[in-house]
Amino acid sequence: MHVEFRTDPARYRHWRLDVDGPVATLTMAVDERGGLVPGYELKLNSYDLGVDIELYDAVQRLRFEHPGVRTVVITSGREKVFCAGANIRMLAASPHSWKVNFCKFTNETRNGIEDATEHSGQTYLAALNGTASGGGYELALACEHIMLVDDRSSAVSLPELPLLGVLPGTGGLTRVSDKRHVRRDRADYFSTKAEGLGGKKAVAWRLVDEAVPRTAWDATVAERARELAARSSRPADAEGLALAPLAKERTDTSISYRHVTAALDRDAGTVEITIAGPEAPPDGGFHREDFWTLAMTRELDDLILDLRTNELELGTWVLRTRGDAEHVLAHDRLLLDNSGDWLANEIVLYLKRTLKRLDVTSRSLIALVEPGSCFAGSLLEVALAADRTYHLDGVFEDVDPDADPAAVTVAAMNLGPLPMANGLTRLETRLLGDEETLAAVRDAAGKPLEAADAERLGLATFAPDDIDWDEEVRIAIEERAGFSPDALTGLEANYRFPGPETLETKIFGRLTAWQNWIFTRPNASGPDGALRRYGTGRRADFDRKRV
Repeated sequence: MHVEFRTDPARYRHWRLDVDGPVATLTMAVDERGGLVPGYELKLNSYDLGVDIELYDAVQRLRFEHPGVRTVVITSGREKVFCAGANIRMLAASPHSWKVNFCKFTNETRNGIEDATEHSGQTYLAALNGTASGGGYELALACEHIMLVDDRSSAVSLPELPLLGVLPGTGGLTRVSDKRHVRRDRADYFSTKAEGLGGKKAVAWRLVDEAVPRTAWDATVAERARELAARSSRPADAEGLALAPLAKERTDTSISYRHVTAALDRDAGTVEITIAGPEAPPDGGFHREDFWTLAMTRELDDLILDLRTNELELGTWVLRTRGDAEHVLAHDRLLLDNSGDWLANEIVLYLKRTLKRLDVTSRSLIALVEPGSCFAGSLLEVALAADRTYHLDGVFEDVDPDADPAAVTVAAMNLGPLPMANGLTRLETRLLGDEETLAAVRDAAGKPLEAADAERLGLATFAPDDIDWDEEVRIAIEERAGFSPDALTGLEANYRFPGPETLETKIFGRLTAWQNWIFTRPNASGPDGALRRYGTGRRADFDRKRV
């Protein structure tokens, strides 16, 4: 089955998006028969990947198409239930890889909601007009303010451990402790109590911000939305930018957009991704949908999601760029020089989130810097995200001896605007603990660096000449294909996030790793495990040995 991530509000089956001045409302009304794959019904506003794809699209459109929106209310269109979380039948029937990608994409969307609140002036308000369980409560946890209807039956809960023998897979435990500062002893009790907590106790334990009687519900939600909107500096009269459908061509061997292409080699297990830089310096400003940075980022975002979900056996991604580095840097400068403009801010933030998506993708990433490359500024970040970088020393003498040697250029975009999940730039992450080299790299900003300098400054892993180039690159790619994919995933995830631990690195490096390990264990997924026996009336038969 091929999963498509492109959608728009006219095609939503599970969400309604309504905008009323500075307040938008996202209403979750899941179509029970609208599952992405056959075999389950999405009852009680439970969700699958298809529901989350629509939510991601809505969050993106609110940022770009509705600059006047300052508060986003997420609520339910169902009586007495907000969301029952990820659909259990779907999880039980899905292969392990599907579960992993599902949890990862869902986490990224939740992080995007938090990013909109923190950096875009669009504050998310969870209006829980009924019980929120598991992933439903985790969606609420991604919001800045949580309101729960106080009707003696509605509650919030994380029932995965007692009911399914797994963990909340989309950041629940981390957000309860690190974001909402729920005490460890209370969090332990809450996470083992399947029915959860509601009313005044949920407020006292910081699980929600307020419990509101049903008689005062609509008025209080509206009042809180107005209060949150009043805090925002989002422009009231700006014109939004429509996100038109992406032009995309997909065959069995290639995926092509205007600026990004991918060649799929199933025999070698590789994808060769090429990003084309802008054809000219920016002309006419950035308030247009075809502005290169925005258009390229949308394409790269879609490609990552497509490959990650649909091409599981293509384990090595070879990253190339082509074009004029000065044109890339000119686009970067235009955005950074207009950082006070809402749209310039959104484009940079979108690029940041897309590069983070690349960081947490469980594929080997190898960047090739060759003559004609434009690894500069924002596109240098792609090479800095790679596990290894090969930078040609000189030119290909037999191909084009008169070409300019391959070079990379550090610029302002590499020095702060595009942090990783650990809160550091990719340069700071790469050169962690080496302040002397990091200072030298900053001093070299704006200068094209050929292979010897790039290698000296830590921007290249290896710098072979044209005699050794083909052989060294071939060996690196073939060697990667011979290793265990599971071991590579663990290796790469550990090396990519040195330095400070943050809420995001905990979610991706710790919580989802534990969750994904537990998902494969017999206590959860075996024939007598909790996930398999849920709803059958039979208790799980646990292997009691601690591991």
